[in-house]
Amino acid sequence: MKYAVIETGGKQYRVAEGDVIYIAKLDAEAGSTVKFDRVLAVTDEAGSVFGAPLVDGAVVTANVVKNGKGKKVRVYKMKPKKGYQRLQGHRQPYTKVQIETIG
Repeated sequence: MKYAVIETGGKQYRVAEGDVIYIAKLDAEAGSTVKFDRVLAVTDEAGSVFGAPLVDGAVVTANVVKNGKGKKVRVYKMKPKKGYQRLQGHRQPYTKVQIETIG
């Protein structure tokens, strides 16, 4: 089983070919191809290669499935005995990608 560890949006993801993951929003349209060049490790049947900090020449290509927003998170603030109440909502944008190749 071949897999890689990539970094995008300040987070690290363990991905294999065919995986579908949700990452921080990218400036890419649905149906386009993106390349992740910040590859920290690559593992396959032959062995493992770990970067210090990145693996030289390793690229993971992915296909953008869609861009969207996550579920609403409600943020409620209150100060007791002062009459202060505030309700705010937030929907985090994301990009859904499918991993094509690890090279």
